[in-house]
Amino acid sequence: MARIEHLNNPNAPEPNSIVVAVTVFVQDEQGRVLLIQRTDNGLWALPVGAQDFGEYIAETAVRETREETGIEIEVTGVVGIYTNPNHVVEYSDGEVRQQFSICFRGRYVDGQPTTSNESSAVRWVARRDLDGLAVHPSMRLRIEHGFEHRGEPYIG
Repeated sequence: MARIEHLNNPNAPEPNSIVVAVTVFVQDEQGRVLLIQRTDNGLWALPVGAQDFGEYIAETAVRETREETGIEIEVTGVVGIYTNPNHVVEYSDGEVRQQFSICFRGRYVDGQPTTSNESSAVRWVARRDLDGLAVHPSMRLRIEHGFEHRGEPYIG
């Protein structure tokens, strides 16, 4: 399913859903961040996904990271909560989702980067190499907040 991200776009369609979703900021021992190249829009992103029924939200973060990257993690904290109503995602099936995303901090436990049907590439990326990748501004904000190791989670 294709997706188009609209940020501060006055011509964006009106949202018709809000879904609890997570992103996960994980670093390796060299301080690089784990990123995927999404199959639905080609952009680079943190592992991301929606919560399933019967699942604690931290379990969502662990599951989505494993499914999209092959990496096992442990949730260690919260980077931030992202709810910008001017950021909507338009899907090819007609859903237009208003952003609601909790970005977790995770600790690498095990595994090797492995692609999935949601990720055409998976890699550890140094902060200095981020500018060479196509990353949506809303995702870049989460990544920067993750690297900053703020004392309190971002709420916005």
